[in-house]
Amino acid sequence: MDIAHTPAVERIARVLTGMLVSANGEGDNASASDLVDRLWRDHLPDALCVLRTLREPSEAMAAAGDVAIWERMILAAIDEANIPTAVL
Repeated sequence: MDIAHTPAVERIARVLTGMLVSANGEGDNASASDLVDRLWRDHLPDALCVLRTLREPSEAMAAAGDVAIWERMILAAIDEANIPTAVL
């Protein structure tokens, strides 16, 4: 399994930003990577909302794995996002 080298909250914020500015989403920029690099931090609060929503798995998710591990992993991602010294 691959392991990401960036915080989950950053990756979520980048996806949300990309959806808004990229022509592949709701935007009109054919090449939006520079814009995403500049704007993703504006979407950190939205990304944290996504992580908080994921704390409780659906029934299908719970049936597929260990709910306690899932919760600890999501809480770790939230804690990681709230570290003031984190480089995001």
